[in-house]
Amino acid sequence: MLSGVLNRGRAIHVDIAIMRVFVKIREMISTHKELAKKLERVEQKIEKHDIKIESIFDAIRQLMTPPSKSDKQIGFYAE
Repeated sequence: MLSGVLNRGRAIHVDIAIMRVFVKIREMISTHKELAKKLERVEQKIEKHDIKIESIFDAIRQLMTPPSKSDKQIGFYAE
């Protein structure tokens, strides 16, 4: 619009520069949306891994606890 009003070479260059800036801003916004989506996918994967790792630690803790002693004796009784 500036070049249409002033009709000079400088105004045309400024107009072109402004259009290029808008194109770059649009590209950056679309890139950031893609990055945000990728980041969200990575976060979801990490959450799933956290749950799986937690279940592994729970299983290890269960294996580490000593078995409870029973009152029964194992073996045969000879009379």
